Amino acid sequence: MDRSGQLLKITLALSLVAGTCAGWNSVSAQEWTGGSYGQQAAPNWNVQGRDNQGYPGSAQNWDAYDRTAYESSPGNPNQYRNGMPASGAPIGAHDPYQQYQQPVQPVQYQQGYPSPSNPETGMYSQDPSGYPYGSPPIPAPVTGPPNAYGYPQHTGRPLGGARIYDPPLGPDAIISPNPYYDPGRTADLTVRAEEAQTGRFQFGVGINSDAGVTGNIVIDERNFDWRRYPSSVDDIWNGRAWRGAGQGFRIEAMPGTQVQRYMVSFSEPYLLNTRVSLNLSGYFFNRIYRDWDEQRVGGRVGLGYRLTPDLSTAVSLRMEDVEISDPRVPGVPELDAVLGNQGLYTGSWSVTHDTRDLAFAPTEGHLFEVNLEQAFGDYNYSRAEVDFRQYFLLGERPDGSGRHTLGFSSRAGFSGSDTPIFENFYAGGFSTLRGFDFRRVGPKSGDVFVGGPFRLLGSVEYTFPITADDMVKGVLFTDVGAVEESTKIVWDDFDVAPGFGLRISVPALGQAPIALDFAFPINHADTDQTQVFSFFVGAAR
Repeated sequence: MDRSGQLLKITLALSLVAGTCAGWNSVSAQEWTGGSYGQQAAPNWNVQGRDNQGYPGSAQNWDAYDRTAYESSPGNPNQYRNGMPASGAPIGAHDPYQQYQQPVQPVQYQQGYPSPSNPETGMYSQDPSGYPYGSPPIPAPVTGPPNAYGYPQHTGRPLGGARIYDPPLGPDAIISPNPYYDPGRTADLTVRAEEAQTGRFQFGVGINSDAGVTGNIVIDERNFDWRRYPSSVDDIWNGRAWRGAGQGFRIEAMPGTQVQRYMVSFSEPYLLNTRVSLNLSGYFFNRIYRDWDEQRVGGRVGLGYRLTPDLSTAVSLRMEDVEISDPRVPGVPELDAVLGNQGLYTGSWSVTHDTRDLAFAPTEGHLFEVNLEQAFGDYNYSRAEVDFRQYFLLGERPDGSGRHTLGFSSRAGFSGSDTPIFENFYAGGFSTLRGFDFRRVGPKSGDVFVGGPFRLLGSVEYTFPITADDMVKGVLFTDVGAVEESTKIVWDDFDVAPGFGLRISVPALGQAPIALDFAFPINHADTDQTQVFSFFVGAAR
């Protein structure tokens, strides 16, 4: 038995015994005063994104396997993914550029303002959009002066809603009591809390109609510090080593029957104490497709910057060695041309505007993302992708549960003529076009689906509660789309598939539901292969 098969069996056995477990304790405790609320770390969903032929470095499908594993910092447009708080990785209760400081000391507030005896106070915030069970109560406003570590402060806004990437106070800022507050009608409020867990070790197993059975083993630390070396065994045992700077570090192994992925990633949310984020990752990816085997070894370097709380931009460089082997059908020119190893290097720039209330299963707001990419090396082509999603809240219960949501999504992509077959656009399957088999829509060469340089996808979906506890929801949807050899769409072959499905929430899986969908194609090309039923554990489209 090969190594990947052994890893899969081990993962399956472990997952049946233990499921998913949380990791280490926090570094320290903190106490502060003023209006706020405690919040646990958001669950680390193993989201199997939109296009499951993707891999960690793909620009076309770059969120296909949890792209925020290395792009979850406040300055990066992808920081909303994977259930991460919008404020990014947790910030330690000390100066991240000094080692082993004391926990945050108690601070007295008068009428919501810091005491003059504590002129430099650290502020910590978690965005309400990351709250795991909906929006938390709105706390009272808390204000304060710039802290000693250079992180942004937020005046006149609730602490729980203050995003740490907001513009900081200038050096001439004046902090004084609010003259409109009535001292006789105000009171100090002291909140005592402990830091949420920032480290996680988890393992489990997943299965879906696009990628088969996969195992998942993850070590994830969202308050990492690469410069905090242990000075003793006690530092390691008590969790003080390599922690405290708000950096992200993740090791992930995903063996599977059809897909294997192994990745190490690092993120620095404030590069050189600025609002620029740095993201580094290295990965090994292997996928057994129906028509060939594909292996990629590579890495990505990215820089991100947040322009406003909702608008961000990023640049990245992707470097890969791609090996295509074992063609199932000989004599296909597009496939024969890429057999063996080739180098793929791309530079990309993206802009994202995100107003969704929740990154996972949103109920209102929109996401608009544009990504431009240029390839060089063995291939030279340009690529552009646009993704737009809009969500409308139609109704809810008085307590905010039982939400009825109407969602629209549209995605378009175009790539140059020199695009190799392994970088072409594909469609079909749960994450792109329900009602059709995985990657079995679009142009063919002989008996091989070769994809195309142009893809257009759209979907409308209505989600509604079935049970009172929202554990079971129903969906009604219609998916449409096409993959073409040019931007000219053959409307007679345009794929249309209405359907219905269920979303079943299982507490052991966190907030990622089990998705069961039935789609019935009513229009498609004769060569497209249909598939009525599709399913996904941990679904996010």
